[in-house]
Parts: sequence; C-alpha cells; structure tokens
Amino acid sequence: MNIVVTGATGALGRLVVEELLATVPADRVAAVVRDKEKAADLADRGVELRIADYDEPATLEGAFRPGDRVLLVSGSEVGRRVPQHTAVIEAAKAAGVAQLAYTGVLGGPEADFDLAAEHRTTEQLILDSGVPYTFLRNGWYTENYTAALSPVLEHGAVVGSAGDGRIASATRADYAAAAAAVLTGDGHLGRAYELSGDTAWSLAEYAAELSRQTGRTITYNEVPAETHLSILTGAGVPEQFARILVDVDAAIARGRLARTTGDLARLAGRPTTPLAETISAALAGA
Repeated sequence: MNIVVTGATGALGRLVVEELLATVPADRVAAVVRDKEKAADLADRGVELRIADYDEPATLEGAFRPGDRVLLVSGSEVGRRVPQHTAVIEAAKAAGVAQLAYTGVLGGPEADFDLAAEHRTTEQLILDSGVPYTFLRNGWYTENYTAALSPVLEHGAVVGSAGDGRIASATRADYAAAAAAVLTGDGHLGRAYELSGDTAWSLAEYAAELSRQTGRTITYNEVPAETHLSILTGAGVPEQFARILVDVDAAIARGRLARTTGDLARLAGRPTTPLAETISAALAGA
C-alpha cells in the first residue's frame, strides 16, 4: 500500500508530501505529477513519481494501484475541474484504491457560493462511485490574502465587499498537516471534515493587524460588489475569476467561511497558524 498525492508539485500537494515524508518512509509515498522535472527533488529523496495529467484520462490509468490511499488535490482551473476530477475518480475506482481523500470546500453541499459548485459536484461523483472516501472540506487559505500584499501596502488599503463578515482561515501548511494525518491514520473512511482556522477575523481586523506590524495606516475600504469587480478587472484579474472573488466576498458577508469547528486543529495535532504569524512571514518575504 502506497500513499499517493495528486498535484504533488502544487502549492498544497507539495506541502502534503513534505508532511508525509516526516513520518512515512519515502518508498511508501508516490507523487502524481505532470512534469517530471518539477518533481526531480522528490524522486531524489526516494518518492515514486507517477506521471499523469488530469486533462488526459488515459495517463491516469497507471497512476493508482490496488490498496493505495490517494489524496485528490482539487484542480486549480475553475470551470474545468469536474471533468478533471471525474477522470481521477474513475481511475481510482478502476484501480481499487483503499481510500480517496478529496480537498473540497468548507460547508460541502451547504456551500452556496459559485466557487463551491464544482466541489459539490465532485463530492457527489465520489459518493456515486462507491470508492472509500474522506472529504477534507478546506476553508479559506490565509495566503489568499497575504500573497498579494504589494498593492495593499502601495495603496494603504485592503479593498473588499465582505462587510463585517468573518473568515476562519488557516495556512496551506495547516491543511497539509490534516491531510497527511488522514492519509496515514485510521478511522477516517466515510467521514467529512469541516476544516477551518481556530479564530475567525474580519477584513477590518486584517487591515488593523497589517497596520500594527508595518507601523503604517492600512484601512479596510468596503465597496459595493460592482465597484469591487471593476477594481479587480482594472488590476488585470480576468473577469470570470474576478466575479468568483466578488461572490466569495458575498459569501463571507453571509458567514459562509466563518465556521470554527476545531476539526483542522484536531487532525493536525496542533493549533492552526494565527493570522498575525502568517502576516509576519509574508512581510518578511515581501
């Protein structure tokens, strides 16, 4: 039995592999990747590389083996994920894997915002397939904000349309630790985990923490949704994705990303990373 991580050279997948290598012999870890060269460092450490592409179902036929525990890291291309995930699910079923863990979205079938639609469909496809599953319903990544600090610092403002809504975010490393625990532990089959940070925060509080750490005045500028959309597209964000981001802010305003269930900390075996710590690390690297 191997533990297999798809999308293993992506931002989340690579962190999961690192977590696994801290506790599991490298020869029990397999990485499904599109580009062998990007994973050369993993191969050098003894990780088996399985070359496959979500967009080419035939390549997935050899990606999984009977008894594998598999993490399906959701695709990053909104609008293409259902066929991509379908190809992985079908290949996993045909191979007879022992577990298919899937990184979905907080709230699962109750998540009513546009970005969640493909995740809801994927969960149902997994249920219909009959493959033993674990749903890892990830909340928002703190890095979704801290990775884009340059315009915030330049203009002295966080701009959004989330109102006073709160965000129980966590770092990718937090989610990776939980995924590794599920892949290496027992008792997780047929379970759905609602994963989120220990503490929810508002965009106004985010701006205040940036102010505290930088010694500058950073404000939160609440704008109407259409204004927010215009700002994003004006900054070069493709309109389709900009609309998704604005819709997420509306979901935040409705409280959809504020749940603090404790599942993430319990699986990771430690508290989730505080917002202030993630901001500090981002500023140090800015």
